[in-house]
Amino acid sequence: MKNVQTVTVSILDKDYQVSCKPEEVAALQQSAGYVDQKMREIKSGSAILGLDRIAVMAALNIANDYIKENQKSENVITSQADEITNLTGKLDQALVRLKSINR
Repeated sequence: MKNVQTVTVSILDKDYQVSCKPEEVAALQQSAGYVDQKMREIKSGSAILGLDRIAVMAALNIANDYIKENQKSENVITSQADEITNLTGKLDQALVRLKSINR
């Protein structure tokens, strides 16, 4: 890989070296912070002690968050597309009326 740099991220007090493009460093750090937060929530909120189990539960929670947000986005897009179709129909009707008036 060209133009990569190594970034150290900390998750549950353990450091990980990750390579990424310079323009992706901020997003990587934000992602690592989110993973760390989710893992800490799981660790403090249950009797789950194994790091692998905590990681799997965090991954499932993060995937669930992603899917819910993706569905919300799809619903917004569908709603906006319906509104555009509705407005286009109204514009078409107005143009037909305008043409009939100008004849």
